[in-house]
Amino acid sequence: MSAVQPIATAPHRDSTAIGVALFLCALVLFAAYDAFAKQMVARYAPHIVNLGRYTAINTIALLLLLHHGDLRLWRQPHQKLLTLRSLALAIVATCFMTALVTMPLAEATAIYFTAPLIMVVLSPWLLGERVGRAQWTAVLLGFAGMLCIVRPGGSLPLVGTLLMAVSAVCYALFQVLTRRLSGLVPAPVQFAHMALVCLVVTNLPMLFMPHITLPPWSETALLMAGGIVSASAQLLLLAAFRRVGAATLAPLNYVQLLLAVLISTLWFQRPPDALALVGMALIAVAGVYLARARRPA
Repeated sequence: MSAVQPIATAPHRDSTAIGVALFLCALVLFAAYDAFAKQMVARYAPHIVNLGRYTAINTIALLLLLHHGDLRLWRQPHQKLLTLRSLALAIVATCFMTALVTMPLAEATAIYFTAPLIMVVLSPWLLGERVGRAQWTAVLLGFAGMLCIVRPGGSLPLVGTLLMAVSAVCYALFQVLTRRLSGLVPAPVQFAHMALVCLVVTNLPMLFMPHITLPPWSETALLMAGGIVSASAQLLLLAAFRRVGAATLAPLNYVQLLLAVLISTLWFQRPPDALALVGMALIAVAGVYLARARRPA
């Protein structure tokens, strides 16, 4: 805030405080939904869980789209990038939910949180951004942390680990494309396009299953309630970013990793071992360091 406008300092601080509070609430909801999904995939196939999730999200997206007044999901500028962005998140949803069947929640979340570091690797080619020594240092530190978690001979399942790695790469691509499309395609259109593509793609496995057993209505309602929690977290995230810059909020992302460790330990009775905790700490430090290195002067 400029020194010539001191009267706006207090409102600016209030807006920052509200933005940070909204962001932390979003992280709590994200962590809660991940724990809920981990519980549900033990009872239902991952695509069934995604069906409930994205049915609810599409309902909310349609309401937002109607309020926005533009229903042309397939006649937008930069349509190819928009579709690629949505497909990237659909792959994330499919791989993440499938990996949760066998992966402990804490370790799965930690691998997923390498996405900001992967985004640094992708940004010179996809965004033309210059990556400096500080950014590469953060990337190396974060990947050292990931190796501590997915070390050879460890107890993590190979297929689940690979699915989480694919999920992290695709989420990094999703973030890069979101940055590319920022200001080019309205946010409600991006949200609705993503929701519809995710609903279709995450349920493609149903085409190859001759016998599909849907849960009873009470369980379906529960799965859709989880989807509302997931959508609410995304909307809170958008509200937070409207009030506070990404550089300020990015280091707080790792609160969700801490929540995942606590939930995995206390709820699922699957505490990470000492070396995995070291790896998670390295990933968190790398992410915070990366965020501070990118903070504008």
